[in-house]
Amino acid sequence: MIAPDETFDGTWPFEPRFFDGHGFRQHYVDEGHGEPIVCLHGQPTWGYLYRKMIRSLAARNRVIVPDHMGFGKSETPQDRTYTLQTHTENLTALVEHLNLTDITFVIQDWGGPIGTAFAVRHPDRVKRMVYMNTLNGYGRVPRDLPGPNESRWFRWIGGGLESGRTEQVLRNAGSTVLSVMKIIGFNSTDVDDTWIRAYSEQFPDWDSAIGAYEFPIDAYLGRIRDYVKAGAEGVPALATKPAILLEGLDDKAIDPRRAIADFREVWPNGPVVELPGVGHFCQEDAPEMLVSNIRQFLQSNP
Repeated sequence: MIAPDETFDGTWPFEPRFFDGHGFRQHYVDEGHGEPIVCLHGQPTWGYLYRKMIRSLAARNRVIVPDHMGFGKSETPQDRTYTLQTHTENLTALVEHLNLTDITFVIQDWGGPIGTAFAVRHPDRVKRMVYMNTLNGYGRVPRDLPGPNESRWFRWIGGGLESGRTEQVLRNAGSTVLSVMKIIGFNSTDVDDTWIRAYSEQFPDWDSAIGAYEFPIDAYLGRIRDYVKAGAEGVPALATKPAILLEGLDDKAIDPRRAIADFREVWPNGPVVELPGVGHFCQEDAPEMLVSNIRQFLQSNP
C-alpha cells in the first residue's frame, strides 16, 4: 500500500480520500463537480494510470478514481478473496457511500468486467459506458477469432502456472511491474524513476501483490464465469445505455478483434474508435486522445 500523502514528485497531486465501510480502507480520488465519471483501472496498475486525464475531465465533471482492493493506496487485506465478484461488491459499496447516480464509467482492463458487472446489477445508477481495451463479457464472439486465453499475455500466464513462474513474477511485482506491463502491451516511452516508483511501491513484498496475481488467474481459470452469467439478465438494460469503445490496436492481453466483436454484440451501432500504435495501457500511450473522444461522446449523449 502506498503512503496516503505520496505525490510521486508532484505527478499525483490529488487529495487522498478514503472509505472504510466495506471491510478495508479504500482510497479514491474525487475531483471536480457535475455528473460523475468513475474511472476504473486494472492490473497491475492503480489510479495513477489516469493521472493525465483527471484534471481535464474534472473541468466539466466530477471525477472519481478508486484504487481496487490490493492496489495503489488501498489496503491489501489477506483474509479477503480477490475475485471479480469481490471487487464489484467493493465498488458497489463505494458508489452507495458516495450516493452516485447518472454515472459515466470510463473503464479499462479489469475495470471493464467490474464496471459492467456493476452496471447490469444497478442500471438505475448508470448513464453511459466508455470501454477502453477491455471486454464487457456478454458479446458472442465469432468462433474464428482467437480464444480469450490465446493472447500473448494469457499464454504467458498459462505457460508458467505449473512451474510456479507466473506466481513468482506476479507476486514480486514490485520489481517486475514494467516487464509485466510490456508483456500485456505497454508502448509508452515516458518511463523514468518516478514512473517506476509509482507503479512498484504498491507491491513491497509477496503478500502485498496478491491482487496482481489473482486478477489474471481469476480469468484464466474461468472463476469469473458464474458471476458474469448471474448478471446476464441485466444486459438488456445495459444495452440501452450510450456506449463507446476506444481500442488501442497494439493490445497483447485482449485481441482487439475480440474486444470489438464483444462490444458490437451488445451495442451494434455504438461507436468504435481504433487507435493504431496504442497498447493495452491506452491511458499511458494516448491520454489526450482518450480525453478528446470522451468529451465528444459526453456532448453527443447529454
